[in-house]
Formats: sequence, C-alpha cells, structure tokens
Amino acid sequence: MLNIVIFGAPGSGKGTQSEKIIEEYGVDHISTGDVLREEIKKGTELGKLAVSYIDEGNFIPDSLMIKILASVLDAKGKDIKGVIFDGFPRTIQQAYALDKMLSDRGESVSIVIGLEVDDDELIHRIVLRGRTSGRADDNAHTAKHRLENYHSQTQPLKKFYINAGKYASIPGVGDIDEIFSHIKKAIDAVK
Repeated sequence: MLNIVIFGAPGSGKGTQSEKIIEEYGVDHISTGDVLREEIKKGTELGKLAVSYIDEGNFIPDSLMIKILASVLDAKGKDIKGVIFDGFPRTIQQAYALDKMLSDRGESVSIVIGLEVDDDELIHRIVLRGRTSGRADDNAHTAKHRLENYHSQTQPLKKFYINAGKYASIPGVGDIDEIFSHIKKAIDAVK
C-alpha cells in the first residue's frame, strides 16, 4: 500500500493537494477531523469516548485517536491502494503510534509530503480563505496563533521524518499543478 502523510502548516494547501493525490493514485483519504466528526455522528463507542474529552475541553488522547484511525483503516479492507493521513500525526509520539499501528498491519508510512510555505504567505492565504469560506477562525490574529502552535508542536515532526528518510520537502508556493508535479515526482520515487 501507498501510505502518505501530508504535512504542512494551516493554509499550506494540504486539502487541495490531497484531492489531486487521491485522483492520481486512487488512495483513500483519512482526515482526523472528518473521522472524529463521523464517529461522533454515528454514536459509536469510540465517538462517545471522544465526545467525553471534547466536552471537557480536552484534547483527545493519542491512544484513542490511534484506535479510531485503526478502526477506520480496518473498515476500508485490504483491497485499498493506500491512504493519505491528513491531520495526523501532529507530534512525535503520534508518529510512533502511527508507525506501530501500521506495522501491526504489515504496513508503514511510505512518504511524508511536506508542503513548505513561509508564514507571511500562510497568513495571507488563511485571511483570503476566511473571506470566502466565512470561517470565523480564518483571520490574521488566529492564523498567527495557529502558526505558533504549529511551529512549536508539529514542526519537530519534520526532523523526525527527515531522519527516517521519509520526508519530501515540496515548495508549496506557485501554480497548483506545478506544486503537484513536484509531489508526483516524490511519490513516484517511492512507489
């Protein structure tokens, strides 16, 4: 299977490029946010447990998130071509948990696509997105705060995956198709 982690700061184009990867390679998309909302909507035991954390204003523990991801992955069956993990992992501990979960299924992360965009461009994109999406959290103040959190919590993953030989640095500025051509070269090299 082709197991891809798409990595980048808020506004880096992960959603846009994930759609292109899915279309090109026929892989499934697992977004932790979408998965959580679906588990909660279905009222599954895992969803109910997730709600108990969310209602208290707490983050969902890594162990629970891995159980949810494993459940979703297992439900997809053995005939899928691969998966894009979007929004997970966000910490080194989550990366280890993802590696173990995949290893237990005879799989591993194939490649980490790192969309590289400087902070000024990211803030500009997020503010523009807010004007069209109507999302209240897409403003300059919130964007700066989200980027600070990203750099402090998630950025160490870049070094982790570079050391593992799985990180592909992709320039995330310019024409969408041009950016995708760089992604395609990186994925084709590990396929």
